[in-house]
Amino acid sequence: MSALPDRITDRITDCVSDRVTDDPSGHLTGCPADVAGGPSRPGGMTEHVAALYAALEHFGPCADQAQAWGAELARRLPAGQRLLAAGNGGSAAQAQHLTAELVGRYCVDRPAFSAICLTAETSTLTALVNDYPSSELYARQVEAHGRPGDVLVLMSTSGRSPNVVAAAKRGRELGLDVWAFTGPEPNDLADCAHEVLSVPAPAAATVQELHLVALHTVCAAFDAALLAPEEEETPCRKHLP
Repeated sequence: MSALPDRITDRITDCVSDRVTDDPSGHLTGCPADVAGGPSRPGGMTEHVAALYAALEHFGPCADQAQAWGAELARRLPAGQRLLAAGNGGSAAQAQHLTAELVGRYCVDRPAFSAICLTAETSTLTALVNDYPSSELYARQVEAHGRPGDVLVLMSTSGRSPNVVAAAKRGRELGLDVWAFTGPEPNDLADCAHEVLSVPAPAAATVQELHLVALHTVCAAFDAALLAPEEEETPCRKHLP
């Protein structure tokens, strides 16, 4: 983390040394809510940043996977395939974030591409919950919108959400490629997916924060693979008029 000021890096490193335990549970003490379901306790800002810093030390394979996904999307979406995305809670918000970046833009102007968030259409969601088992919430939408060769991105910090796992299984049955953002493996979603980006952190908040980093890495790699070399060098104009 050399980009951080030395004084902050030193403080976080000291905190990591104090907080990381070697017990078999693999838990961080003083970190945010535990994704593994074990004991945890409230921590302050220093503990929160320390947990994030510790997870970033092992984030390299996740970044590589995100870059590979961005490049693959740059091949599929212009050819007419689409991306579907879903998750629950904060992961639902991140699924919508991903589709917004593809329909809109990440850093530079480019054509719009088909990306559908399965968490965002309230009439469909409430109809499905009213008429079908809750496990069908996303699976039936995958059945409606998915086509062979499309990409289904599913996000779950635990990897155990029944409706997300059911969507993964339905997607595989229908010939979609299932990509999963999860927390530590093994988990049910990872077992059902074709490809997995699993953040090796015991805290749900840390996993979710690094899912956002990975999501932006996917978008950056997508733009880089899609755009001409001279356009790749253009500074990010996301927030400029």
